[in-house]
Amino acid sequence: MTEFLLEARARVLHDLDACRMADAAAVSVLEEALSQRGWWVSQWPDGAPYLVGLVAQDVQDALLDSGSRWPRCQACEETAEHTLGVEPELGEDPHWVCTESGIEVAPLGALRALDQPAG
Repeated sequence: MTEFLLEARARVLHDLDACRMADAAAVSVLEEALSQRGWWVSQWPDGAPYLVGLVAQDVQDALLDSGSRWPRCQACEETAEHTLGVEPELGEDPHWVCTESGIEVAPLGALRALDQPAG
């Protein structure tokens, strides 16, 4: 189970960093989510493949509660500021999807840095 927690940490941390949000507060939120999900997966070992998406959702929710939107959509033509969501909500191979247009943006853990060109 440790490898699933480490993978979740690495992938979510990558996406926080890509959005320039990997500050001490966000990393603390990530560590708290990992701690809570570590207990969760110890109770339900079959849920280990779902950890990455669940941890990302936990971090997203906690950041929203503190007034930060993460990750913000940069993929579509919508003018209103909005975020990406994790799909599937409970499943393997989670990816970021624009909550407004439905555009699949990237696998979780593979967001491009804001200053990195597309393609």
